Amino acid sequence: MNRKGTGAVKGKEKNPSENKKGASFQVKENTFLMEFLMAQMPGKSRSKIKLLLGRKQVLVDGKPISQFNHALTPGQKVEISKGMQETYRAVKQARELSIVYEDAELIVIEKPAGLLSIGTEKEKRATAYSLLSDYVKQQDPENKIFVVHRLDRETSGLMMFAKSEEIKYHLQELWVNTVIERTYIAVVEGYVKEDEGVISSYLVEGKTFVVHSSQNPKAGKKAVTNFKTLQRKRGYSLLKVNLDTGRKNQIRVHMQDIGHSIIGDKKYGATVSPIKRLGLHAQQLSFAHPLSGKKIFFESKIPEEFLRLFK
Repeated sequence: MNRKGTGAVKGKEKNPSENKKGASFQVKENTFLMEFLMAQMPGKSRSKIKLLLGRKQVLVDGKPISQFNHALTPGQKVEISKGMQETYRAVKQARELSIVYEDAELIVIEKPAGLLSIGTEKEKRATAYSLLSDYVKQQDPENKIFVVHRLDRETSGLMMFAKSEEIKYHLQELWVNTVIERTYIAVVEGYVKEDEGVISSYLVEGKTFVVHSSQNPKAGKKAVTNFKTLQRKRGYSLLKVNLDTGRKNQIRVHMQDIGHSIIGDKKYGATVSPIKRLGLHAQQLSFAHPLSGKKIFFESKIPEEFLRLFK
């Protein structure tokens, strides 16, 4: 069974700067952004202001602006806030979150790249969990959702949530037997010589939250990744990846292990970012329904920005 497009979860129309501390200025006359910022922040050098613009930490009427010669008109609002660009992007991406499947026990969504699966100390609201929680509470304020598994912030694709703690524990405890298939599409640097292969190692997370790979069984938890090379072109390879295990950052670490880091993955050795995001997408998810035991299969499209690299 493959059910799609049953609905969409909309993010709240809210300026992401409302929950962030930062300077705010009102424009009173026609001017240009650099001139305005120099006048409002006399203690900042031109180079430092350019750095703020380059990092998209300057917002005009709620939108990040990087052009120093951007024209301003009276009544506009200019804001500066540390780390604003990530929150703005997450809120924007959250509006694209779609529900692929829903029943009384489960919700399967397609998460866009750039959106957190669950909250962090810095970001609580612009997450898949928060958006879905708001969605189910619209039906009944007592409704809740529970995270079954996660995707990295920059990974897009299929993700499953439970509607009760009982279903969550059932899925997690029987994960190996319940999940039939988890398939990812990855774009990696360089030409992978093998048409298919298996990567096996032991993974452990370090103090800096970077996962390390080892062949020592005592060094961490075993991780097994299967891959098949679909295309090679323009210095990149398109891979289909299946997981035997589901460790944190498993695919990202294993691609680095074979010398072909995922594009955009600076954390694990990537040197290029041609599509300005991580080249990893959770494309297929198949599992046995926790109550009926019936096999359910979902498949999402390969992101167009991935495919453009191979045309």
